[in-house]
Amino acid sequence: MNKIISLLGLAQKAGKLSSGEVAVEKAVKTGKAKLLLIAADSSEATKKGYKDMAAYYQVPLYETLSKQELGECIGKVQRAAVAVVDAGFSKALIRLLSD
Repeated sequence: MNKIISLLGLAQKAGKLSSGEVAVEKAVKTGKAKLLLIAADSSEATKKGYKDMAAYYQVPLYETLSKQELGECIGKVQRAAVAVVDAGFSKALIRLLSD
């Protein structure tokens, strides 16, 4: 879990993340998002919205961390979702999340 948090922090510093509802939606719909992470403690309606969007635009989606943790590891307030817009970071995160 610590590796995931560190990697998300690095991706944020490198400018390879979109966070916040509008930015995440835009990244997915414009085809920039390579991976979508949603907080495990998001509401069912929020999860459904992101899952439907990810399925439609064929973006891999994982549920991980809490809203608090997801926000903290990228230096922001609580975040329900984060889109990774870099192929290298998304591959590394998928590898960690799949273990």
